Amino acid sequence: MNRQFAGVLLVASTLALSGCAAKAPVGQMKPMVLAMPAARIASSCKSSVGLPDSTCTPGAVRTTDVQSICHGSTSQYRPPTSYTNKLKVQQISEYGYADTSLSGYEEDHLISLEIGGDGSDPKNLWPEPHSGQYNSFVKDQVENWLHKQVCAGAMTPKDAQNGIATNWKQYIADALDDKANKKKEID
Repeated sequence: MNRQFAGVLLVASTLALSGCAAKAPVGQMKPMVLAMPAARIASSCKSSVGLPDSTCTPGAVRTTDVQSICHGSTSQYRPPTSYTNKLKVQQISEYGYADTSLSGYEEDHLISLEIGGDGSDPKNLWPEPHSGQYNSFVKDQVENWLHKQVCAGAMTPKDAQNGIATNWKQYIADALDDKANKKKEID
């Protein structure tokens, strides 16, 4: 390697390691890395009574910052449907669901974006059925309730994230009770 090239390489490496490399302007979104994970063996993951397999879908956190959770949009963290649909096909097979119709599932974030969940990490996404007692529509109500709890200061983001990742069904009664009370106030 010639001396001039080695010198340029050394300067470039030093700048990059010291943080002086080109950075995105403040407020500009970092690009999402949307690499598809290696497929698991079909039926290697098991959903049990509305909960994902904790080995296949343990959840992933983007932030625990209350300001970010309560005063920002989740749209910038939501991956495109072209990515989630491919992942949904792959995961429906991995979960061994008999119904393979994409419309029967929501590729849902286990730790919802509304409470700081990671938008594109496959460890936080799973094909949640629209049918059954513990379906995607019920979980959506839990996600909204948890967001309200975090933003009201009644629960820390970390507690909400751990709770929903462990067993989101534990919050159903509170979420539905909150919704019923809101309806009574309107009537």
